[in-house]
Amino acid sequence: MHRIGYLLCDGFQVMAIATQTVFEFANEAAGNAFYTLENYSIAGGEVRSSLGMSVRTLPAPPRRQMDTWMVAGVIDPVAMPASEAALAYLRRASARARRVAGICTGGFVLAEAGLLDGRRATTHWAIAREMQARHPAVRVEEDRIYIVDGTVWTSAGMTAGLDLALAMVEKDLGADVARSVAHKLVMHQRRSGGQSQHSEMLDLAPKSDRIQNALDYARRNLGSPLTVETLAEAVHLSPRQFSRVFTAETGQSPARAIEGLRLEAARLMIEQSAHPLDTIARETGFRDRRHMREAFMRGFGVPPQAVRREARAAG
Repeated sequence: MHRIGYLLCDGFQVMAIATQTVFEFANEAAGNAFYTLENYSIAGGEVRSSLGMSVRTLPAPPRRQMDTWMVAGVIDPVAMPASEAALAYLRRASARARRVAGICTGGFVLAEAGLLDGRRATTHWAIAREMQARHPAVRVEEDRIYIVDGTVWTSAGMTAGLDLALAMVEKDLGADVARSVAHKLVMHQRRSGGQSQHSEMLDLAPKSDRIQNALDYARRNLGSPLTVETLAEAVHLSPRQFSRVFTAETGQSPARAIEGLRLEAARLMIEQSAHPLDTIARETGFRDRRHMREAFMRGFGVPPQAVRREARAAG
C-alpha cells in the first residue's frame, strides 16, 4: 500500500485535488487498493479553496509516514505565502517520504521550504521567473510540463499535475496501468516532462475567425507547402490582404508562424514516437533533416537529437 497525503491550505486550487482521480483509476486498473489518499492541513478541519469550495482535512500527522506528499498551490503564492508552520512541517515530512511533489504553484511552497535548493524544478510559467528571482539556488526551468529531480517532483500549470500523477503511476505500477488510466481520463499517453508548457496556436491568438481558420488549415496540412498564396486561398483573401491582416492580428509573419507550428509538431513527434528524424522532417513540412535541425537551433537552441535524448531520459 502506498500512502499519499495532499497538503492543502486556504485558497488552494481545486484542480490540485482533481489529480486524485488518477490514483483512483490506477487502483481500479491494478485490481487492488495500491494507493490510499487523505487530505491534510496543518490544523485540520475545513479548508476553503480559491473557488470557495470547502474540503474537510485531517490535521497533518506529526509522526505518521507518507510515501508521497502532494502540495497544492494557490493562485498567487507571493501574496499568499505558506505559513511557517507548513514550511517547517514539509521539511520534516519530506525527509521521511519516498517523494514530495509541488502541483503548479505548490512548487513555490517547496522552494520556500528549501526543498528545491540545488535541484531542477518547474512551476506555472506565470510565476516561474518570480520563483527564480526569489530562490536563486533553484534551477527553474519555466518551459517544462513537469520535472523529477531525485525524490522531488514539480509540475507546471494545473492540468500538468495530471501528467505528473500519471508519471507517478507509471513509475509505481508500470506502463500498462498508466495507459489504462490515461484512456479512462481521455488523456494523451503521456506528455513527457520535457514537453513545452506553451502552445504555438495559443501564443498566436488571432482575433478573427479567418486567420484562425488559416492556422487550423496549416496545422492540418503541415506536410504540404504552405505558401502565403495557399493560405490566402484557403480563407478567401488576396495574398496581400492575408499577409497584412495575419501580421496585424498575430504579430508574426505567416512564414514565421508556420515554422513555429512545424517546430511544435516536430518536437511532439520526436518526444512521443520512435520515428526516424528524416520521417518527422518530411511529415511536418521541413525540406529535409538538415532544414529541421536549423529550425530547431533557431527556435529551441538545441538540435532534434538533444530533444529526443531528453525525452527518453525523462521517460
